[in-house]
Amino acid sequence: MKSYPLLVVILLIGFAVMSFNPVYKGKESENTFVNKGLSDFKVKLEQLKSDAKLFLEEQITLEELRKSLSSTRNAFKEIEFYIAYHYPEFTKTHLNAAPLFHIEAAGTTAYTLPPEGLQVLDELIFSEEAEDEREKIKTITDFLYNSYSKFYLSSVKNGLSKGNNKTLPLRIELIRIYSLGVTGFDTPGSLNISEETSHALSGMQQYIHDDPYFKNYDRQNADQILTGAISYLSENTDFETFDRIEFYKKYIQPLYEELGKWDGRSDDLKEFSGWNVGNKNFFSSDFLDPYFYTLLKSSEDSPELRNLGKSIFYDQNLSGNGKMSCATCHLQENGFTDLKAKSQSNVEGKTVLRNSPSLYNAVFAKRFFYDLRAFYLEQQAEHVIYNEDEFNTSYASIIQKLKTKPEYKKAFRNAFKDGNISKENFSKALSSYVASLYSFDSDFDRFMRNEKNVSEDVKKGFNLFMGKANCATCHFAPHFSGLVPPFFNENESEVLGVTTRPIKQLPVELDQDLGRGNSPVKKEKSWIYDYSFKTVTVRNIALTKPYFHNGAFNTLEEVLDFYNEGGGEGLGLKMKNQTLAPDKLNLTPTEIKEIIAFLNALTDVSKAK
Repeated sequence: MKSYPLLVVILLIGFAVMSFNPVYKGKESENTFVNKGLSDFKVKLEQLKSDAKLFLEEQITLEELRKSLSSTRNAFKEIEFYIAYHYPEFTKTHLNAAPLFHIEAAGTTAYTLPPEGLQVLDELIFSEEAEDEREKIKTITDFLYNSYSKFYLSSVKNGLSKGNNKTLPLRIELIRIYSLGVTGFDTPGSLNISEETSHALSGMQQYIHDDPYFKNYDRQNADQILTGAISYLSENTDFETFDRIEFYKKYIQPLYEELGKWDGRSDDLKEFSGWNVGNKNFFSSDFLDPYFYTLLKSSEDSPELRNLGKSIFYDQNLSGNGKMSCATCHLQENGFTDLKAKSQSNVEGKTVLRNSPSLYNAVFAKRFFYDLRAFYLEQQAEHVIYNEDEFNTSYASIIQKLKTKPEYKKAFRNAFKDGNISKENFSKALSSYVASLYSFDSDFDRFMRNEKNVSEDVKKGFNLFMGKANCATCHFAPHFSGLVPPFFNENESEVLGVTTRPIKQLPVELDQDLGRGNSPVKKEKSWIYDYSFKTVTVRNIALTKPYFHNGAFNTLEEVLDFYNEGGGEGLGLKMKNQTLAPDKLNLTPTEIKEIIAFLNALTDVSKAK
């Protein structure tokens, strides 16, 4: 549990401006269940505020306060599908933020602020320090109540937000439940996943029953699935033994597909989310839309463009010294990495700063590089082109070289109507090829699509990954990276306290690379990003050793040993801002073996052509 200054929490009240940033705006006579749910949640928050005051005055017990918080969170869960869909920024920042410091801009200034909301209270009130944090609990609770009260009054006055598709919030909630709910991400203290998920599904069910809109659809199948899921949750309440495979296959996926039939495709989220609304299974290749993450449009892409991009990718002549291509550091046979701790630079005997990440699924990100300094795929290539330790060249030089080659002139004519060999077309071609390197056809993906079976070790390993081992609270399913669900429109970085060598090799020392703390993105300059690095996907991880930004860990066993000890802080290193919980996971050697079996089952090279 991290402690943050109470004064900063109080100052935050002054900075908070209630700009809710809804996905949609407009007045409507909304479903009566939603209106009642919003009101009930306000009543619960008022009671929680009162109970926090009583707890401060030592008039109620910690157990009574915990019950009050659980009741409040359950009320929120029943309308979460609505609030979090229509008011995502307000929900993410003020109502239910992860318990981590964050950057918030105010004009031209950015402030480093503590988190607020229900997740913070869940972690704090269910912690061993709760009895000593009475004042902080009251302050956070008061601010949460005040924030929501302003929101509630505004929504009543101006009308609730609405969208063209009422089913989308329900399907998004299913993604949220599976990627954030049953993993414990949303309940970091209580791990009360079954009860809260039950309330979330109950709210969805009541919404479907209550809103006349849904009378146009045959609701019987969806209603049966929801009833079955709620019953299942009441019978399976233990966090560590909860079977996330059975829950997905029996309830989440069938309901997700069933609701998808009601409204079909929609453009409501096209500019806001990378999720493909036409998708039917989280573990299918079309779950995310690669074109949401590039400047390249789907209508511009083609096999000819992809082949041109592949030629560019492997062409050493385009670099400054004519000896380096993209494939120098990203070899297909090695999962598009180079198996080196740190990649070779263009200078003999010198390396670049960090390990070479895999390009498999690299397109599915809103920020690029370990320090998140690039904001789109094309910009990532630009950094490599101009880097004096890598390509050490310029677009002008590359374009000039391309224009001297007849084969490139022909390829550009085939790929583009204008046939121009230009910076823009060069970038589109390279993006087309990199965007094609996705991998959602591993043994585990096929298992979750009911196309094949996997070993018991793989199944146990997945449940550990999603539960006890806490892996999925940073490597979010189904992409298993730091691309944040359920909208998949932002990337997380984490402070792990990565060491200079595997932890069994003494002495244990902190790697001094500040990562995001040295990023050139000036508006994000803050101590909270010192030693912070992008959370990359663990898909194809069996092919991409060595691991971490410094390539200091050679095996998955070494990586899991590090996490099992609670990262750098858990190992005794002084970390002021580690985002990884420093608590020991207490994974047994057998459990570590099972997690590795699952990770190995995520290998898929079928798209590398």
